Amino acid sequence: MILVLWDIDRTLVYTGEIDRRVYREAFEDVVGRIPEALPAKGTGLTMPLAVRELLVANSVPADRIDELAVRIVEQLPRRLAAYRDLVARDGVVLPGALEALAAIHRAGHLLPSVVTGNLQGNAEVKLSAFGLDRYLDTSTGAYASDDAHRPSLVRIAQTRAAAAYGGSFDRGTTVIIGDSLQDVITGQEGGARVIGVASGTTSAQRLKDAGADHVLSDLTHVRELLEILTAWAAEPVDRERGTSP
Repeated sequence: MILVLWDIDRTLVYTGEIDRRVYREAFEDVVGRIPEALPAKGTGLTMPLAVRELLVANSVPADRIDELAVRIVEQLPRRLAAYRDLVARDGVVLPGALEALAAIHRAGHLLPSVVTGNLQGNAEVKLSAFGLDRYLDTSTGAYASDDAHRPSLVRIAQTRAAAAYGGSFDRGTTVIIGDSLQDVITGQEGGARVIGVASGTTSAQRLKDAGADHVLSDLTHVRELLEILTAWAAEPVDRERGTSP
């Protein structure tokens, strides 16, 4: 069995400026002024860390960042939920994503879930707005609301999947599918292989150079994706090292 952990933004869906709109509104409400700078796009940074960068970039005093960051993060799921209809209307499911999700969901040897820099509430809004949640076991996923350090989310998801399905999951039996350098780092440091998808702001070459185990130009290559995952599932695994021999 292979635990397949999907990234969301720019891998499965693109929601345009809606996240940045939510950051702007929460910042204005908590800090009391309009932010002059907003989080960079497509970095893969977890939402709590993006909020801290937002506060620093807008010259919030260092001794207030911890307090204000907590208050802003608390608002993000509720504020995005208020825009669920806008997400469904203006957001898009990226090419091949629906077919890839459905194919992996149908495969008996693959267990699809999520590892994302989104807070759980934000992830659920984005997935449900497009009906993608029916292809994922989101209960075994891991989110920025679990830990702001993205590599730590791999172990959380592995532990949840083990409790749900039995057995154990390690680097040899866990795969992240994502578009950013943060997805590659998450796999390398957290304990998973990585299939990079050049559907975001990071090129295929940069994903490869960063150490992704395999890189696709987009998710329309469903057969190739399934062949990679099936081949990995068939490999014998060195349980002490968590890798294939």
